Amino acid sequence: MNKVKVLIIGGGGREHALAHAFARSARCEKVFVSPGNAGIALEYPCVLLPDKEKIYDFCEKEGIGMVFIGPEQPIAEGLSDYLKAKGVRVIAPSQAAARLETSKAFAKEIMQNCGAPCAGYRMIHSPDEAKEILPGLKLPIVLKADGLAAGKGVIIAHSHEEAQEACNELLAAQCGADGVLAEEYLEGWEASLFVFTDSEGFCTTVFAQDHKQLLDGDEGPNTGGMGAYCPVAEAEPYRHEVEERIVAPVLTEMKKRGTPYFGVLYVGLMMTARDAHVIEFNCRFGDPEAQAVLPMLKTDFVELCEAMFEGKAGQIQLDWLEGSSVAVIMAAEGYPGDYKKSLPISIDELDGRVYYSGVAKGETGLISSGGRILAAVNKGENLKQAREKAYADIGRISIPQSIYRKDIGMRINRISRVE
Repeated sequence: MNKVKVLIIGGGGREHALAHAFARSARCEKVFVSPGNAGIALEYPCVLLPDKEKIYDFCEKEGIGMVFIGPEQPIAEGLSDYLKAKGVRVIAPSQAAARLETSKAFAKEIMQNCGAPCAGYRMIHSPDEAKEILPGLKLPIVLKADGLAAGKGVIIAHSHEEAQEACNELLAAQCGADGVLAEEYLEGWEASLFVFTDSEGFCTTVFAQDHKQLLDGDEGPNTGGMGAYCPVAEAEPYRHEVEERIVAPVLTEMKKRGTPYFGVLYVGLMMTARDAHVIEFNCRFGDPEAQAVLPMLKTDFVELCEAMFEGKAGQIQLDWLEGSSVAVIMAAEGYPGDYKKSLPISIDELDGRVYYSGVAKGETGLISSGGRILAAVNKGENLKQAREKAYADIGRISIPQSIYRKDIGMRINRISRVE
């Protein structure tokens, strides 16, 4: 059996969960994470590789068998293209294919060309253009920055005045420099699905559900995600149509354009009364969905990646543990705005496990270094039990001036389908 060394690029909870998934494989010799963080370093060697040349040199020196890029930024900057050109095997799309995430207008164009269901939209490039377009749109209006916004570039406006103000704000931000999409509001509930594809065939994960808003009851500002759970039983009836009407046509369209998509594709969905609509694509695993989904995967993760390199992604039938998984994020008070750092972290013995994101090494232990600090993750025979176990673990973690949602996994996903 050939064993491989793996390098994971990134430094958050998603990358911690990926490291854990690789480490469970019988085919994995060693896992490195770059840059990682002080929490990940408790389990896996973390190395600082500040540029693409250093990453390649490390791959050569250590005999890295595959690189898995976690966050969107290095993908958007072309890291996968650089490494692939050097002969390194990389799980990540090309810079050109990653436009599915880096440009929402591009993603809309792809979907319209292949008939994938999505919300109608108008593109806005200036405040004056907004004044012309917005008053003619039905309320509420969903406004999205065209570029990367770390999960925070979406505003739902309930009046035309609010829409104008939000549009001006997004246009002035870096993520809205190329424009803002004014989308129709879709009535329904959200779920997400991850696709492993070699650009020809694909296989899909269980459905997951993220909780973006900061506060219980989906109140407060959008964040990078305050928790997630899987599987989402109510989403299963939509699986066939999502794969046949969205995933397959989008991958075919991307290949037709000369930008074949290889890697993990995140499909953010709104389940409406009629069908599943695409809200967004991401060119990588979601965070915190990865922390909930990956612990449930029974399929050997290295074997899965090898199948992608061999062009056999469509032949893989993913195997999953029974039951449910819940991930609850602990964040610093003030997030996603201003927040304190260097908060001491104290953890008693847990029943589940923790995936670290915004942490650093302090004098006597781990301290916080970011807004989202960690995710407490646990599994159960059902969603209720998984929730109880995850929140019991939250009670064993002490971080002063921290917050977490108390209702992860409690949404009611219900809407009457119209055939």
